Amino acid sequence: MSARKDRTTEPLVQRYAEAELPTEWGTFRLVVYRAPADGVEHLLVARGELRGAEELLCRVHSECFTGEVLHSLKCDCRDQLIASLERLAAEPVGALVYLRQEGRGIGLGNKVRAYALQQRGLDTVEANLRLGFPADARNYDAAAAILLDQGVRSVALLTNNPDKVEGLERCGVRIARRLPLEIAATPYSETYLETKRTRMGHILERFLS
Repeated sequence: MSARKDRTTEPLVQRYAEAELPTEWGTFRLVVYRAPADGVEHLLVARGELRGAEELLCRVHSECFTGEVLHSLKCDCRDQLIASLERLAAEPVGALVYLRQEGRGIGLGNKVRAYALQQRGLDTVEANLRLGFPADARNYDAAAAILLDQGVRSVALLTNNPDKVEGLERCGVRIARRLPLEIAATPYSETYLETKRTRMGHILERFLS
């Protein structure tokens, strides 16, 4: 099956593989979606029957190799991923869409180049701009296509990012409400989170002032 913008365009994503996976948080249904345009594979992590779901607890999460695999202390990505899976595991129905857009869409190599600029005193926004990229190059078309293909009617979205809400709504996903997903700042991540709040418009109120 596939999700289409309309009958005349190529599908944004196509279902490629599906299986159940036991994890430390519980058993999830995994559905791999492949984007025909570039071959990138995105992942749906689901609990329960999504078709027809209203106000589905949902997280749309972008890949972060440095945080999720290497346990970088510079960002809150890994902690947000774990917190989301814990919350989904406590619900009978829920979904996490894992998008393969590393480094806010600029790729791993450029992300590390941005890290090098940050070591010289630039913040994350300044570093991306210095490299010739937008502050945030991500888009949420594939995530929206996946949710629509699953027949989701509306979501309660776990995010601090208003741009993510707008991006999904622009692609036809109804956001019933936004749920905060704030992670406590550490000495390593405080500047990063403050930049998110002051320069990127993320709604961070609990741990930053």
